[in-house]
Amino acid sequence: MTTTRPDLTGPDPTLPDPRPSLEKDAALVQDMFDRVAPKYDIANALLSFGQDQHWRRVAVRALAAQPGERILDVATGTGRLAREIQSAGAHPVALDFSWNMLAAGAASEAKEGLPRLEWLNGDGTALPFADDSFDGATIGFGLRNLPDPRAGLAEFARVVRPGGRMIVLEFSTPTNAALKGLYLDYLVGALPRIAEVVSSDPSAYRYLAESIIAWPDQRALAGWLVEAGWTSPRWQNLSGGIVALHHAVAP
Repeated sequence: MTTTRPDLTGPDPTLPDPRPSLEKDAALVQDMFDRVAPKYDIANALLSFGQDQHWRRVAVRALAAQPGERILDVATGTGRLAREIQSAGAHPVALDFSWNMLAAGAASEAKEGLPRLEWLNGDGTALPFADDSFDGATIGFGLRNLPDPRAGLAEFARVVRPGGRMIVLEFSTPTNAALKGLYLDYLVGALPRIAEVVSSDPSAYRYLAESIIAWPDQRALAGWLVEAGWTSPRWQNLSGGIVALHHAVAP
């Protein structure tokens, strides 16, 4: 898939570059997610037509976390994927670059009386952990937003013990040409307009559309995993390839 930036938003100094390149400004990513945090969960549910919860559950089943295992969830946002990992009996560490995202997740946790997650503000490309600290790692819809996704994958490999698992849940390339066309129309036309109603920062969802269009396809991402040191990469297409779940093993 091309990494040429589509002209969807026009110049906007408040948004990061949507391409998976070093031109993405980490501070702009952080600011953007701080702005969308108040309505992030409800916006994602509406914009995905409720499929986001299903995708997370499939990811946790693929992770096959065992009770007591320590799992790092990078770009956790409000902790929805980490919460599913916790429900499987494992111990997730919920890490995100955005303070506001973590605060929104912790506030929901307290309001709903949920078991407490281990929240941590941190950079996914420079993790504050020793080598081999975790039994597995996950990242759900966050790899696109790292300033250097390849460096992030290598950093995840560093902190996961040999034989540990990596799950990457990310938007991808539909496998059917007709679906791909409809999805592109949705990203370019409908999604930004819906976001104007349901999001606390609609411009961020124009960035979302651009970043999905610029993202590599399933096979290319599997190649990135190998380059970062992971072994046995494989992927499962969800919703016709709109989302792909990549699984890999630490050597």
